[in-house]
Amino acid sequence: MKTNPTREMHKFGGSSLADAERIRNVAQLIKKYSQQQDLIVVSAMGDMTDNLIRWVTLSSSDPVSANQQLQKIKFQYLTQTNKLLNAPETVSQPFLEDILSLSSLLDKPLSEAIYAEVVGHGEIWTARLVSAYLNQVGIESCFLDARLFMYAERAVMPQVDFAASRRKLQPHLAQAEGKRLIITGFICQNRAKETVLLGRNGSDYSATQIAALADLSKVTIWSDVAGVYSADPHQIHHANLLTFLRLDEASELSRLAAPVLHARTLQPVKSHSLSLLLRSSLQPENGSTRIEHALTASENGKIVTHHNQIGLIELLIPPTQSLDEWQQTALQWLEQQQLLPLAHNLDRPQRLLKLAYPVEYLDNIYLQLKQLPLTVESSFVRYDMALLAIVGYGVCRNSLQMMRFLQMLKTQQVEFIWQSPEQISVVAILRQKVGRELLRNVHDDLFRPHKSIGLVVLGNGSIAKTWIELYRQRREELSARSKFNFTLIGMVSSTKGWLSYQGLIPQLQQRSIDEAFAQSAQELQPQQLINWMSGHPFDELVVLDITASDEVAKHYMNFAKHGFHVISANKRAAAFPLSEFHALQNAFSQSGSYWFYNATIGSGLPLNTILRDLVESGDTILSVEGTFSDTMTWLFSQYEQHIYSFPELIEQAWQQGLSERNPREDLSGTDAMRKLVIAARSAGYDLDPQQIKVESLLDADAEQFSLSEFFERLEPLSQRLQQRYQDAHEDGMALRYVARFNANGQSTVRLEQLEPDDLISQTLPGENHYLIRSLWYRDKPLVIHGPSSGPAMTAGAIQSDLNRLVKLL
Repeated sequence: MKTNPTREMHKFGGSSLADAERIRNVAQLIKKYSQQQDLIVVSAMGDMTDNLIRWVTLSSSDPVSANQQLQKIKFQYLTQTNKLLNAPETVSQPFLEDILSLSSLLDKPLSEAIYAEVVGHGEIWTARLVSAYLNQVGIESCFLDARLFMYAERAVMPQVDFAASRRKLQPHLAQAEGKRLIITGFICQNRAKETVLLGRNGSDYSATQIAALADLSKVTIWSDVAGVYSADPHQIHHANLLTFLRLDEASELSRLAAPVLHARTLQPVKSHSLSLLLRSSLQPENGSTRIEHALTASENGKIVTHHNQIGLIELLIPPTQSLDEWQQTALQWLEQQQLLPLAHNLDRPQRLLKLAYPVEYLDNIYLQLKQLPLTVESSFVRYDMALLAIVGYGVCRNSLQMMRFLQMLKTQQVEFIWQSPEQISVVAILRQKVGRELLRNVHDDLFRPHKSIGLVVLGNGSIAKTWIELYRQRREELSARSKFNFTLIGMVSSTKGWLSYQGLIPQLQQRSIDEAFAQSAQELQPQQLINWMSGHPFDELVVLDITASDEVAKHYMNFAKHGFHVISANKRAAAFPLSEFHALQNAFSQSGSYWFYNATIGSGLPLNTILRDLVESGDTILSVEGTFSDTMTWLFSQYEQHIYSFPELIEQAWQQGLSERNPREDLSGTDAMRKLVIAARSAGYDLDPQQIKVESLLDADAEQFSLSEFFERLEPLSQRLQQRYQDAHEDGMALRYVARFNANGQSTVRLEQLEPDDLISQTLPGENHYLIRSLWYRDKPLVIHGPSSGPAMTAGAIQSDLNRLVKLL
């Protein structure tokens, strides 16, 4: 149907017309924002409709109170008329005549027709007054009673006879050419010439329906709010005004009984391609919401809506019936009867179909369900529910928002959660009212800007790649739980870097990490990396050091000075000489950044965490001992099998990645010494590496040779160990490489003979044993026993540190 581009529709609600001052304001808006030929629909001023309803109700039960209510109505209207008009009698006289006529009607037995006639006059009186004032201030207008052209038969939701109404409207449009038409909302007429009310939000529906009848293309609804917000602005003062809303989003919002829109208002918008604008009459320059048909949009929730007057109808399905077939038939019948619930749930164990409706309709719908063409074992009504929902195109496919919403609901009394078939809303029915705090928390968690965190991985070995895979799997859960947005922006090897502020994960959808790194990484110098990271656009930047590099450890001071947080699986820095270690700690503290290194010991076993927790809880650590070198535990356990010589086992460990890249760090005791230093520091002691007596198994000149030459010169070591092993065997002892921290004595890393039943001597390859003695665990040590190594466990320890970090940010 061809639209009329020269006319637009404006609708003003009762709050915008509540008194003389606001009517003057509306006149200014009409002058500024409308054209001569526009149509203007008005609601009854202020609380006039409520006052008329009270008058009608009291007339049949309490004549004295009814007369008092009538006097209140007369005072309200005549006071505003006298304030506005120079010649108020032009409006007050017809008003008083109407009052006499309506009073006569109320002397008769009350009927639906009389009720509608009386209650509908609020719009008539307001439209007359607005039109008279507009003419007084030089804005030509005509008053038009919608009953003269709009027809609908009486029903719960009257349906306008479009063809007849459109035909009747045309002469009125022609007569008002060049003038604004001030039209009554809320009312129409049936074929018996009786007044028919269009129901709740009827004036908004009048506006869009009349716009369709007049072939208009645009409707502006003016009210006391600027449009649709991300939450009720009266509850959440920092809610965001949405400048654009898809029609299906607006429809779903109105279906869920949100007060800003009513489903019927949108019916003509859907069927006649109207553009709908919502705007504030009180603050017109504060923005607006445009509602239009749209084909595409990003998939995310836009609005949190709630309703605290929700009830449930529960239908018990007979045991002889198929649950799914019964539910499908029931929902089809409800749709035919226009009784579909706001949300529903099939409780299979209880065989209950739960239907959620606003409480105001609950009893009526419950009676109508008696006509349901299915056998119902029994039925129940519950009135004490509330609704909390997110609305937005494709919100159910936005896994991050869905996870965040479900996370917020974990502490609430949830009856059930329902997702709309169109994926445009997710609805939680709660056994409690939705308070301001819950609404604010859900709103802010979903829509307020979340702190952004950039992640840079140093290292491209197996542990680094394992952590990246773990991060890919858990990042949405981590974001939902922590309320941070994470982006992996860098992966760096010793010579190259793959860097992108936009993130690396999207490029890993079709390629492996190795392939992506090989194709995308560029040559990179350390200072270039520092410069690039210092220019990052995120709120926080976290460096994950998953190397075994001394060079990387030397850059920690730079990281701290730039405010980067560091999570380290690299033992070097955490075992620096005491003065350097304290300097690093101070640098991180002064910059307000954090440095965690739980992954440096035990490959995921919580040794550092337990030591720190004991001390913070008031305990005092006396000693820590155990198999601090995974490599040495494996070597000596395998050596006892008499299958391979010690040099052969060392080479196997190196080839299989069981040792440090330079196995001399294991054999010299350096690796175990570093771990013991870190453990002692976690226990609250300022232990310096120089304070530990370390027994190296290497010759003094072992570091002078290349790695290949080193492997060729292991025979003297083999002979020494063979003699040590033989001595231990003859004494019935086991030979193990043990690290011991003693708070009141010498700390050592050395080869020891242990009783066979000693826990440390029983440690198997691939395991770790740690024994903690403290004031609380003096007689029986606290034992930590578990796997000693593996990329997955170390990656998990790194992730644990990341979880700990985000709790502090």
